Amino acid sequence: MDNESPEAQHWGTLRRLNVVELDTETLRRYDSEYLWHPFTQMSEWEGVENIIITRGEGSYIIDTDGNRYLDGVGAIWTNVHGHCRAEINEAVKQQVDRLEHSTLLGLSNDRAALLAKRLIDIAPPGLAKVFYSDNGSTAVEIGVKMAFQYQQQTGNKQKTKFIRFDNAYHGDTVGSMSVGGIAIYHEVYAPLLFPTIKAPSPYCYRCTLSPEGDCNSCGLLCLKELERLMEQHAHELAGLVIEPSVQGAGGMIVQPPGFVKGVRELCDRFNVLMIADEVAVGFGRTGAMFACGKEGVTPDIMALSKGISAGYLPLAATLTTKKIYDAFWGDYAELKTFFHGHTFTGNPIACAAALASLDLFEKDRLLESLQPKIDYLNRRLQGLLDLPHVGDVRQEGMIGGIELVVEKDTRKPYHWEERVGVRVCLEARKRGLFLRPLGNIIVIFPPLSISLGELALLMDGIEASITAVTG
Repeated sequence: MDNESPEAQHWGTLRRLNVVELDTETLRRYDSEYLWHPFTQMSEWEGVENIIITRGEGSYIIDTDGNRYLDGVGAIWTNVHGHCRAEINEAVKQQVDRLEHSTLLGLSNDRAALLAKRLIDIAPPGLAKVFYSDNGSTAVEIGVKMAFQYQQQTGNKQKTKFIRFDNAYHGDTVGSMSVGGIAIYHEVYAPLLFPTIKAPSPYCYRCTLSPEGDCNSCGLLCLKELERLMEQHAHELAGLVIEPSVQGAGGMIVQPPGFVKGVRELCDRFNVLMIADEVAVGFGRTGAMFACGKEGVTPDIMALSKGISAGYLPLAATLTTKKIYDAFWGDYAELKTFFHGHTFTGNPIACAAALASLDLFEKDRLLESLQPKIDYLNRRLQGLLDLPHVGDVRQEGMIGGIELVVEKDTRKPYHWEERVGVRVCLEARKRGLFLRPLGNIIVIFPPLSISLGELALLMDGIEASITAVTG
């Protein structure tokens, strides 16, 4: 047994546990016949030899045929410590034997209470209360509802609207879509959404405000336009929703230094609640535990998910200040209660995974270990600018974006129907990488625990794949 390969030991364990393993073709058939995949045109999916993943190991995912793929998108932006980390596995197993679920409606549980305390300990100073849910969309939606009800219960009944940014993505529930700004995701649902006030985002590579298209010389015109909008609408604004530091689904759009701090100052001046969507950028992704902290900003409300459980289980949290919490305090008859909840709110197994993840941040000194990888990623991204069809590279911590263009001088984009980003990612798959693009933008979002050697393999494969597809 000791001389067997890890693969042979894996299959032997499955046989002893009486786990039925179906062959790849059967699984592909079941997938095509019964599954409806997210953000996927199923007419292009069904009947294709798609990858079926069965295992994870460190920075790699492994399919039914034993092929290994370096996970370049961290299980869609959730993975922190690598796949199947033993310490988190053990925490989950122990919790399953203690308690699988218990409602927070009329009860509490030890894991939820302890995690709430740990989250407040590491959150930007001033955040004091934790409201649980199960994904990023609901975390943002809760923040929007809290902000609205807060204004209603503090004498500001006219404050009912929200500012949203161009290129924003906050999830797919109706409320979170309402504060989004990406037409391909949101436009079809426009009749369902509540009205908002749109502000320009600092997409410096494609600036719509500066004639020169140069963020270094425009003096943050986008922030000045936001100031104008807030001054005009202050009487009716309940809140503003922002992805601090990086707009993820919009194209890994990195905000200039000072932008988040400037937004905070404007919100203070015009009595507008700042809701920070740190679903993608929280838990070390930007090089700091939370993106807001990099500019010394404390939002009024902060939405967390994805990395909160290290990618293990659905979990989200909406953090807020005591000032907001106190506005919901009163006699039951006053109906100030926040009437919102989810069946699996504060699920103890998910909370156990999150607690184990926070322990690993400390044990592995993860934040301190990131800087060499961040520096290496920066060097490799800057080197890609020498390629003829790489128009822009963007980076914040362990987040990278590579924007592909037809012409560098004019910044002419590839037409979306050419699917250049998809083709690059399919080429990368041949090289043992799994990537998921955003249109013409190649996303780099690996597990934070990725080694420098693995990061080099990732960047080598991306560079070769871009060259192979674009010439």
